[in-house]
Amino acid sequence: MVRKKPGGKPESALKISFYSKDPIMCPVCENEFRREELLTGSGRQIAGELTDELHRLYETSAKYGDVYPLAYQATVCPSCWYAALPDDFLKLPEEKTNFLIDNTRKRKADAALIFPEVDFYENRTLVSGALSQYLTLVCYDFFPPEFSPAIKQGIAALRAGWLLEDMEKKYPEQHFGYLSVMFKKKARFFYAQAIKREITGKEPLGGLKLGPDTDQNYGYEGVLYLAAYLEYKYGELNNPQTRRKNLDELGRNVAKMFGLGKSSKGKPGPLLEKSKALYEEIKKELKENDL
Repeated sequence: MVRKKPGGKPESALKISFYSKDPIMCPVCENEFRREELLTGSGRQIAGELTDELHRLYETSAKYGDVYPLAYQATVCPSCWYAALPDDFLKLPEEKTNFLIDNTRKRKADAALIFPEVDFYENRTLVSGALSQYLTLVCYDFFPPEFSPAIKQGIAALRAGWLLEDMEKKYPEQHFGYLSVMFKKKARFFYAQAIKREITGKEPLGGLKLGPDTDQNYGYEGVLYLAAYLEYKYGELNNPQTRRKNLDELGRNVAKMFGLGKSSKGKPGPLLEKSKALYEEIKKELKENDL
């Protein structure tokens, strides 16, 4: 029998997540746990606009309230707080486990400075979701180059920034907006590193889920666009020469990739339009400041 909550709505109908049937064993501490997964359908996720950062916003559901898909994307061991993307979580090379074991106390202590009183044995919340992305960013420091950690750290940093924006709206005057910008600046660094490492063959990007959000994979074109956008929005301001160099290089990358000014059939419509707008903004800034 379905148990009902006050008001007559079946409790099961209000669920937004479920736990995997098969347990997962953490490769770091060998703790067994079940991964929490987000349910879809029945109006749980009402898609809204796509931001210039390629972040899909969602409207509040009258039935389920606010749902944050990004809060469920990282797999986190609730015991040692090792975190990674689901496809990588169990693939951590054995020789790296001791480093993560030794790092456990530090990553928990560092995380508690930003996200106090989080328990990953409980259902995911907006706060634990943001923490899960922070932990993912930290833990990919221990993955070797064949896992392409730079872009995954960039995506985790960007997702943490987005969830912190949501926290700022929900819990104003607690400085989450400031932290959001800090994480986006980290994302800027990692996106730039990811492109450099892909060009030199150190960390290939082909075949990866590059998001950056959960609704669509914008691929390598999305990486180039975001590298340019993050540089434009959060990059160097105190050194005009450095800013000119970075914006000029990244702007040309976007222009070449999308054939701006030429026929661009086959490119994702929203990404193409946003790339055109970004390219014009970069050109305008360089011209206005005579850079």
